[in-house]
Amino acid sequence: MSALESSIVLPPGFEPATDGREGEAYYLNMGPQHPSTHGVLRLVVRLDGETVLGVVPHPGYVHRGIEKMGENMSVLQYLHHTDRLDYLSSLGNSLSICLIVERALGLGVPERADYIRVILCELQRIASHMLWWGVFGMDLGAITTFFYGFRDHELITQLFEEVCGARLTLNYFRPGGVAQDVPADFLAKVQVILEQTRRSLDEYDRLLTKNVIIQERTHGIGVLPAATARSYGCSGAVLRASGVDYDVRKHDSYSIYDRFAFDVPLGRNGDCFDRYEVRMREMAQSVRILEQAVAQFPAAGPWRSKELPQYKLPAGSWFRWVEAARGAFGTFIVSDGSLKPVRIKNRSPGFSNLSVLDEIARGAKLADLVTILSSLDIVVPDIDR
Repeated sequence: MSALESSIVLPPGFEPATDGREGEAYYLNMGPQHPSTHGVLRLVVRLDGETVLGVVPHPGYVHRGIEKMGENMSVLQYLHHTDRLDYLSSLGNSLSICLIVERALGLGVPERADYIRVILCELQRIASHMLWWGVFGMDLGAITTFFYGFRDHELITQLFEEVCGARLTLNYFRPGGVAQDVPADFLAKVQVILEQTRRSLDEYDRLLTKNVIIQERTHGIGVLPAATARSYGCSGAVLRASGVDYDVRKHDSYSIYDRFAFDVPLGRNGDCFDRYEVRMREMAQSVRILEQAVAQFPAAGPWRSKELPQYKLPAGSWFRWVEAARGAFGTFIVSDGSLKPVRIKNRSPGFSNLSVLDEIARGAKLADLVTILSSLDIVVPDIDR
C-alpha cells in the first residue's frame, strides 16, 4: 500500500478490491487546485482505468472557524461573517439570522422592507444560477457560456453595488428590515434585469441546453434516487431534481413568500441533466416572483422597524431557515440571555449535497465525475465554516 493510500480514511465499500483487480486500481488526487472542484476542495478518486470506483471528498482547506467566532460576538456582529459562507447567496445567509432575531424579540418588519428582501434574494438566486450555468458549460468544454453567464450576472451585481455598496459579500439585511432604503430608480433597474433575463434564458437554451454533446454528457449520469437524496439531507435543486417536492419558500414559508404564485420545478430521473434543467426553470420562476413583487411594491413607507442598541436573544434555542440558492440554509442559536450566543450552528446545503458524491459517482468515468460535481453546484466556503 502506498503512502497516499495509507493516509486516506476510506468509507465502507471503498476498501481495496479483492476480486483480482487490485493491481489495476489506483488513486488519483483531483484538486485542490483542479478548476472543476469549484473552490479549494480535494477529491481522492479510486480508479480502475477511467472508471470511478469511489470518491472521498476532503474539504477543510478554507475553514475559518466562523461558527466558533460567533460565540464571542453579538448576533449583529455575526451577520457580517455570514457573507463569507456561501458568498454567492450571502443575503439568504444573513436573512436566516434576521428571522431568528425578529421571532425571538417580536420585531415587526415593515412591508416595504419585506418586499426589498424578497426582490434582492430572488435576484441573487438568479445571479447565482447564472454563474453556475456559465461555469457548468465551461467544465464540460463550452468556454463561451462562461462569458454569457458573467455578462448577465454583472447586470445584477451592479444593482447590488448601488443598493448596498458591495458586489459579492453583501451585508444589507438587518433585524427589523434592511440597512437603508433602495435608490429611487431601483424598480426601473429591476425591470431592465427582468427583460434581459427573459432573453438570456432563451439564449441559454439555444446555446447549451439543446446542444447534443451536453445532452449526451448529462443524461443518465450521476443518477441520485429520491430515497438517497432524502437520506443524505440533500436540498435545493439537487433534491428537487430527484423528484422530491420540497422548497422552504413554499413548504415552510417565511417573509412574504406566501403572497406570490410560483411553481417548484421538479426532475424525474435525478441525473445531471435534471439538476441542470431544474435550475434553469428555477430562474424562470424567480422572474415570475419578481414580476409580482415589483407590481406590488409599496410606493412609500419605512424600510426598517425601530433599531435597538443591542439584540439579546431570550434564553433558549432558536432556529430558522431559508431557501438559499443551493438549498436549505438554516441557523441554530443557543442563548443564555446574554449578548453573546452560547452556540451558533449553520445548516448549509453544500455539506449534504457534497456528501452524496461518492454514492452517485461510482461506476462513472473520470470525465463524468467533473460533470457530476459541477451539477451539484458546490461553493466550498459554504462547507468550510
